[in-house]
Amino acid sequence: MSGSTRGEADGIQRRTLLRAGVQMIGGVAMATPFQALLTRGAHAAERDPAAGYGDLLPIPDGTTKLPLIRLPKGFTYKTIGWTGDDMTDGVKTPNSHDGMAVVAADGDRITLIRNHEVSGDNGAFINSDITYDKYAGGGTTNMIFNTKTGELEKSWSSISGTVRNCAGGLTPWGSWLTCEETLASIGDKTGEGDKERTMRFEQDHGWICEVPADGTAQPVPLKDMGRFSHEAVAVDPATGIVYETEDSGSAGFFRFIPNEKGKLQAGGKLQMLKIAGVPDLTGGVEKDKTFKVEWVDIPKPHEGHSPSVFHQGQEQGGTRFARLEGCWYGNERIYFDSTSGGDVKEGQIWEYTPRSEELRLVFESPSKQVLSQPDNICFSPRGKGLVCCEDSGGPNRLIGITLDGRVFNFAENNCVVDGRRNRIKGDFRGSEWAGACFSPDGKWLFANIQRPGITVAITGPWENGAL
Repeated sequence: MSGSTRGEADGIQRRTLLRAGVQMIGGVAMATPFQALLTRGAHAAERDPAAGYGDLLPIPDGTTKLPLIRLPKGFTYKTIGWTGDDMTDGVKTPNSHDGMAVVAADGDRITLIRNHEVSGDNGAFINSDITYDKYAGGGTTNMIFNTKTGELEKSWSSISGTVRNCAGGLTPWGSWLTCEETLASIGDKTGEGDKERTMRFEQDHGWICEVPADGTAQPVPLKDMGRFSHEAVAVDPATGIVYETEDSGSAGFFRFIPNEKGKLQAGGKLQMLKIAGVPDLTGGVEKDKTFKVEWVDIPKPHEGHSPSVFHQGQEQGGTRFARLEGCWYGNERIYFDSTSGGDVKEGQIWEYTPRSEELRLVFESPSKQVLSQPDNICFSPRGKGLVCCEDSGGPNRLIGITLDGRVFNFAENNCVVDGRRNRIKGDFRGSEWAGACFSPDGKWLFANIQRPGITVAITGPWENGAL
């Protein structure tokens, strides 16, 4: 098929599947809460042409000229910061691009900080005073991008020696909180049988570290924020409270109340969300269902194990979710997703309102075709909706979701490369999207294709749709 025909066919196929799902569920009288969801949410998006931006077409990259992603007509993009690219500090760009945000802006120049979700004990990508553990391969890199010229002007290593820097979040004071999605410890074993060995880590992992927009980080964990399999964070600028997600099959939603607003290194209190009488929210929930929220203290946030941070909260009635990942602040609310939550285990989008202590279900996926395994998310500066990064085996998409629960496809991974850039070659269409974030003026959307490790900068007619 040609690119145009493929885009039209994909749209028809997904609409047909969506209609089939509505008819099937409609035949069972109120047996599931998704009847209302499908008719009011996903089906409503189909009837609203203003929600999305049109069919997705293969668009050539402004850097390599290869059609690495599919976008609506009128949108363009450039790739920057490929794995193996030389950075300004002389270090080659690490692989496994993940969470990311724009943390500072100075006129046309914005600063992005990007995670590198590298596991194992094969060594840090740079050994210096920014290295926490010389055997750990994860960390962050900073990039200065010119929104007027569309060019990457500078990049450098900002923290290294961490493990599985999956996501994180920006702070109102202009820094990035990078999160380790691990509980790797000194003395941990790897391999099996005669291949088993002790890993070389010199530090315990599972922490959050703070990275500045300019310069480099001090590799000092913020231990009061908890030791667990972290994913993302979001900061309420009014209070300075940091909300944290846990990527685990049995996951908690946490908040960190700092002793001093804006000074996380001064310590504070970690708490876990509790909904009285609702110990488990991993299954299906009716759209717009609202819950009153309480919080329970975590007495030993540094423990990690025996009991874990999650179990400390659960023992006090804390509520269980299924794999919490993306988290973002917007409209005086905290948005986060449950990657495998819901009746069909394809994901839920939640909205927490700190002022009223209420939790609302924005959207629950009725099928893989509509939304599959949302990971990182971000909020549009125009205040209209969210961008969700899929991580489900692919071809993965960037999905738009309005705040009233309408969904649409915005981009699709079409990444097949031929070796012309850093000798990278292969079909990476199954790789996850990660790190979606907008420039402050809303004109550019940045996102990562984790493998082979590429950052894309997208611009176009945002005013034509719901982002």
